[in-house]
Amino acid sequence: MLIKDWMAKNVLTVDENTSLMRATRIMKENNIRKLPVVSHGKLLGIVSDRDVKEASPSKTTSLDIHELYYLLSEMKVKEVMTRNPITMCGTDSLEKAALIMLDSKISGIPVLDDSGRIIGLLSETDVMLGFIHATGIKDGAIQYVFNLADAPGSVTEVVKVLRENNSRIISILTSYEDAEDGMKQVAIRVTVPKDKKTAELTEVLSSKFSLVFSATDDLDKLPHKKG
Repeated sequence: MLIKDWMAKNVLTVDENTSLMRATRIMKENNIRKLPVVSHGKLLGIVSDRDVKEASPSKTTSLDIHELYYLLSEMKVKEVMTRNPITMCGTDSLEKAALIMLDSKISGIPVLDDSGRIIGLLSETDVMLGFIHATGIKDGAIQYVFNLADAPGSVTEVVKVLRENNSRIISILTSYEDAEDGMKQVAIRVTVPKDKKTAELTEVLSSKFSLVFSATDDLDKLPHKKG
């Protein structure tokens, strides 16, 4: 998966001399958490809602509301922005971006073209959307998890049985961290024809392979954040 297919392309930006008050208003009105700071199309830095909060006086300040507004209107984005932020290209992979975000503890990455102009902004939400799409969880797929030998052809054998049973393969994910030496754990999501009973497919797979887990995720009653 490529960043260019998942990043936000209509990116709002600000000038380095934009006031913190205006930057805050832009983020709030557009429900975004980061604003790239540009000059003549070139990226200078990035400012986040956290930067604004950290620069704002604490709740225990003795300043009244008018003084607070004045302070925020006088402070400029360039005083609090992160300069020389990590950037990526549209043709970099989404997986690579996820590793960078995790390693650097950041929630967004500006995306530049070959001339250094900003063409997009990738957020952690975009990465999660890409992952959800890749797994096929929204397709109502059944997930089967197998312990397989870490050898060429082991996954092919499972795929062969699935196809023999008219199953459509949505995604295949492999992990070695949860498997014993010489083994690998493989999660495969599939959909089956309406006239095919899931229990029959599960029985066939468990008789031929080491089936660890199987289930269809219930997405009808997902918990939601309260308040």
